[in-house]
Amino acid sequence: MRGTSRKLIALLMFIIVSMLLPGCTNWRQKYEYLNVEHENLKGRFELLQSEREQLAERISQDQQTIEELQRQINELNRSPAEVTGFGEGYDVAFDPAAGTITVTLPNTILFASGKAELKKATSAELDHILSVLQQKYAGKEIEVVGHTDSDPIKKSPWKDNWELSAERALSVVRYLIKRGIPEEKIRAIGCGPARPVASNATAQGKTKNRRVEIVVHMR
Repeated sequence: MRGTSRKLIALLMFIIVSMLLPGCTNWRQKYEYLNVEHENLKGRFELLQSEREQLAERISQDQQTIEELQRQINELNRSPAEVTGFGEGYDVAFDPAAGTITVTLPNTILFASGKAELKKATSAELDHILSVLQQKYAGKEIEVVGHTDSDPIKKSPWKDNWELSAERALSVVRYLIKRGIPEEKIRAIGCGPARPVASNATAQGKTKNRRVEIVVHMR
C-alpha cells in the first residue's frame, strides 16, 4: 500500500513539473524579448538624443550666422562717417583698396580767402578730428593734403596755388602736432589745382576744389 502511494505521489510530481516547465520556458522567452526591446528602445533614445544635440548646435550656429549677417547689414547701412568714428557732419570717405580714410574739410571753414592762417573758429572741427585720430588711429601714418581751384594767384603773397596749398596743409599739420600727433607720423602735401574733384568752370565747383584732406593710412 505504501509503495502504491509513493508511486502515485511521484506520478503527480512528474505531472506538475511537466506542466510548469513550458510555463517557465515561455516566461524566459518573454523576458529575453522584453530585454531586447529595452535595448532597442535605449539605442533609439540615445540616437534621438544625439540628433537633438546636433540640431541644437546647428540652430546655435545658424543664429550666430544670422546675427553676423545682421551686423554686416547694419554696417553697410551706416555712413563712412559713422563707421570710421568721425561722426555725422563730416565728409569722410573710406577706400578699402588703398586702405585709407579721408576726411575732407572745405577751405571756407579753415581759412579766409587767400590766407594760410587757420581761423579761430576752426578749432572745434580740428579738435574733434584730433580726438578721433588719437583714440582710434593712434600710430597710423597721416597725410594732410592741401588743394586749390585753378584760379591764378593775383592779390596774395603766394607765388602760386602750389605754395598756397602747401602752406595751408602745413598750418593744419602744425596745429595737430602741437596738440599731440607725433611729428614722425604726419606730413604736409600741397597739390595746388592738380587734383580737382569738380569742374573749375563754375563757382560751385571751385568751392569744392578748395579743400584740405586729412588722410589716415590704415596699413
